[in-house]
Amino acid sequence: MKPKLTLTIEESVIIKAKQYAKSRGRSLSDIIENYLQMITHDNRDPDIKITPLIKSLKGSFNDSSELSYKEQLSGGDLYFD
Repeated sequence: MKPKLTLTIEESVIIKAKQYAKSRGRSLSDIIENYLQMITHDNRDPDIKITPLIKSLKGSFNDSSELSYKEQLSGGDLYFD
């Protein structure tokens, strides 16, 4: 059995996050757990080696969008030319 975790999050964020999870057929807990695994690197396969070329690409992408980081994460309206 997994332990429970209590978080304090703005209600509007919770509502949107639950809608997001439901639209993808997943639970909000599953999405949060996977996100936390991703940022803590718990899901990295220790047998996979990152080549120097791939390491050199880290941080090389420049986003020309004028959206803030939070707007990009929230899936704000994006328009492509």
